[in-house]
Amino acid sequence: MLHLDGSYGEGGGQIVRTSLSLAALVGEAVRIENIRAGRPKPGLKAQHLTAVRALARISGAEVRGAELNSRDLTFIPGRVRAGQYVFDVAETMGSAGSVSLVAQAVLPALLFAPGRSTVIIQGGTHVPWSPPVHYLQYVFVPLLERLGARVSLTLEHWGFYPRGGGRVRLEVEPVSCLTPVELLTPARRPELRALSAAGRLPEHVRRRQAARLRERLGAELLVEEVAADSLDPGSLVFLWGPGAGFSALGARGKPAEQVADEAVDAFLHYEAQHAALDRHAADQLVLYLATARGPSRFTTEAVTSHLLTNIWVIEQFLGPRFTVTGALGERGEVLCRGS
Repeated sequence: MLHLDGSYGEGGGQIVRTSLSLAALVGEAVRIENIRAGRPKPGLKAQHLTAVRALARISGAEVRGAELNSRDLTFIPGRVRAGQYVFDVAETMGSAGSVSLVAQAVLPALLFAPGRSTVIIQGGTHVPWSPPVHYLQYVFVPLLERLGARVSLTLEHWGFYPRGGGRVRLEVEPVSCLTPVELLTPARRPELRALSAAGRLPEHVRRRQAARLRERLGAELLVEEVAADSLDPGSLVFLWGPGAGFSALGARGKPAEQVADEAVDAFLHYEAQHAALDRHAADQLVLYLATARGPSRFTTEAVTSHLLTNIWVIEQFLGPRFTVTGALGERGEVLCRGS
């Protein structure tokens, strides 16, 4: 059994998700201790626990320690099974836990399952501290398609904090192997698109967000305005191009213009680095590149502790795979020697 320290590096929930994804994928048992030890509220939270239970069901795993606030977890996988699954983050703690993080956890194993799978995930689709569903739809899934994966993600209902109530449908076709890629060219301004959405808020909120986007990035920017169907009030600004996406969420007392400014500022920082991938795409993609047939290479706007921690976890299972060039917090390049 592989033993991992859950407080290593960035020390967040990504260690749990990546570890269990790989355990299910390669059929290796793992024990994780000190889960999220450095966080204000350590241990497994609702969205982490949903991911654990989802992977256990998909792989027929024996699990010990799968409880709220648990700091130690043992996961002994069986065989990954394709099929139709429904997972609800709110079942665990009646909250808007992130459906995106659960989707990220189950996707690697299902890509190599013996058949086609459909997964319904319910909870928060646009909540703090996790990528919005639109990021997976418009940035991450297209990146996976470049590796030869066949995945579709559909937003069926929006879910803002605190109640969530969102719903996504994930369709996964199995693959025998993934294709290595080189991702070195950054997204260009003319390729940029934008979304301004608001649910259960006055129409002027999404219009002001859209107006601010055009004010800062040019009147020619294509901005889609959406009235989100949600249980709770909320708003979103999302900017994206090939390999990169930038989002900001509204909050009580936060002007619509500030929401747009946060997304624009994140994009402008990325643009100044002349890199292919944003910081989040980089740390999400490395697991798939490690299983691709041959070497891959990409540039990223920033080498983050998330990226380095995720690479550490992957190499505990698969051995040395990566060479990272660039200082922490600065533009970097990553070389991956696929299996």
